[in-house]
Amino acid sequence: MIIIREIDSSDKKSSIANNILRALPEWFGIEASIVDYVEQVKRMPLLVALDGEKEVGFLAIKLHNPFSAEICVMGVLKEYHGQGIGKVLLEACEEYCYKEKIEFLTVKTLAESHPDENYAKTRKFYLKSGFKALEVFPLLWGESNPCLFMVKKVELLEK
Repeated sequence: MIIIREIDSSDKKSSIANNILRALPEWFGIEASIVDYVEQVKRMPLLVALDGEKEVGFLAIKLHNPFSAEICVMGVLKEYHGQGIGKVLLEACEEYCYKEKIEFLTVKTLAESHPDENYAKTRKFYLKSGFKALEVFPLLWGESNPCLFMVKKVELLEK
């Protein structure tokens, strides 16, 4: 059974992010980006998915202002893909945002114009989860990595 917990310790946040991101080179293969994420998550709310004691996924929430937040970085170990862990992490993120009265949740991912099959799965996950594609920023991450900006209205989830 998967349990979601919020992590308070900045060192633990960094450790979780580092271990999971390094296990996902298909999505996180740029060393400088991994190092940046590992440092950034120290200052953000971080939710971890646990299978027993094993950390199998995480989601870091970047709080922009009183009405918007962003999924800064999210990862689930590849052997746990397709088991609903991303969905449960996203639901926990939305619950967090709802409690904080945050109205909009955003995410940036690789745009459709890039042929990467792994990020096609990522976009499909976000679209299926209710995110809307708003705009492509072709130069935000450099010419070879066009950025897709997506948004979702945070609403009380039915359980």
